Amino acid sequence: MVQVTFDQLHEWLTLFFWPFVRILAFLAASPLWSQHSVPRQVSIVLGALIAFVIAPALPPMPDTPIVSIGGLGILMQEMLIGIAMGMVLRVTIAVVQAAGEFIGLQMGLAFATFFTPGVGNSMVLSRIFQMITLLMFLALNGHLMTLEILANSFQTLPVGGPRVDASAGELIARWGGEIFTSGVLMALPLIVSLLIINLTLGVLNRASPQLSIFSIGFPMTLTTGVVLLMTLMPDLLRFLEIIFSESLNTMQEVVQRLAGG
Repeated sequence: MVQVTFDQLHEWLTLFFWPFVRILAFLAASPLWSQHSVPRQVSIVLGALIAFVIAPALPPMPDTPIVSIGGLGILMQEMLIGIAMGMVLRVTIAVVQAAGEFIGLQMGLAFATFFTPGVGNSMVLSRIFQMITLLMFLALNGHLMTLEILANSFQTLPVGGPRVDASAGELIARWGGEIFTSGVLMALPLIVSLLIINLTLGVLNRASPQLSIFSIGFPMTLTTGVVLLMTLMPDLLRFLEIIFSESLNTMQEVVQRLAGG
């Protein structure tokens, strides 16, 4: 008859529970697996499967009981690590969403918004760019690379290790600035072109007040914006590859910063 002692059961439980907490926090914070269309049960099952697969290759877990003050501290630390890594990817998606907002405002599509549960009101272009970015991320195996970085983080940041370094928060804050810099760079060709058109229409309005600018301005800016989007869309992949590469590098650097490196 096979007998399982309490110590063995606790060791097996901690070997699975602590990685599961970090992985689940990462999935909850990342934009790919936290979509409203993805049921929470699916995210929980996926996190449990990943933790079950990588558990045998992880460093030894701490002997701290799960239900204790020390266990609560480890729980908060693991959640912090997972959320910090997931926020890096969330900023990546926010870059293209901001670019869609900028372009939509210049094209006169500020009214073309719709409500999405869990997201709120968002512009049509912003939503389209978000879906394209997520599909490109999957096509380039970005989800596999992020899971590899997440699994390797247990070697750099073992469970129950030293206190995490708070300097990683500054790195994440600086990476958040990419929402504005890279978003503007992505939308800059359309912003400049549409701005020139608006200035030209303003000059025409001053030169010929009888000309109805409102009747021709919106169709012109909208048509020009659509044509420019069709022209620049093939270059979107190269831009996204750069953003994805910087995002993965930043995620690795966040793990190093958290470990005090």
